[in-house]
Amino acid sequence: MEPIFFIKGLIIGFAMAVPIGPAGVLCIRKTLTDGHSRGMIIGFGAATADSLYGSIAAFGLTFVSDVIASQHFWLSMVGGGLLLFLGVRTFRAKRKDTIIPFDNKGLLRSYVSAFLLAFTNPVTIFAFLAVFAAFGLGHKLNIISAFILVLGVFTGSCLWFLTLSYVATLFRKKLVSGGLGGVNRIAGILIILSGVAALVSLI
Repeated sequence: MEPIFFIKGLIIGFAMAVPIGPAGVLCIRKTLTDGHSRGMIIGFGAATADSLYGSIAAFGLTFVSDVIASQHFWLSMVGGGLLLFLGVRTFRAKRKDTIIPFDNKGLLRSYVSAFLLAFTNPVTIFAFLAVFAAFGLGHKLNIISAFILVLGVFTGSCLWFLTLSYVATLFRKKLVSGGLGGVNRIAGILIILSGVAALVSLI
């Protein structure tokens, strides 16, 4: 029965990551401007946040979910502010050449940024609770089953970002330097709009 939990987690993780939000936009932008590996770092950060929220739902940590729900305003405030900051920074980013060598500078910063973007959206925990219930996982799981389920969620989320980054890589090879400048501006605007929407939702 345990492999079934992994498969269910894989499907849930993939499905939850598919909607193109700020993390997806960052993944595409980083892939286009810095390469496939850099885009995947963004994906790993977002997948980590997804698996953390998945853990809360899978292990039945209602106390943690209640605390997150009670801090909805501040989490949304921080998330909206972070989105605005990243959006402006992305919009003003200097244009880069289409082909640049991969380096490990700023990897941790990219990972943390993606993690915070996903983690500061408290709606995610309720989405996981609802999806788990829809899959018949609403009852309390044992530790092994819950762990396998969360591992599946992480793998599924990573699989989506791997796919997204790969698709972006195909377009990257066709872009010129001017096109990459446009990528920064478009990505910056989309992220800024996401931040504005998060802050407006608090009114």
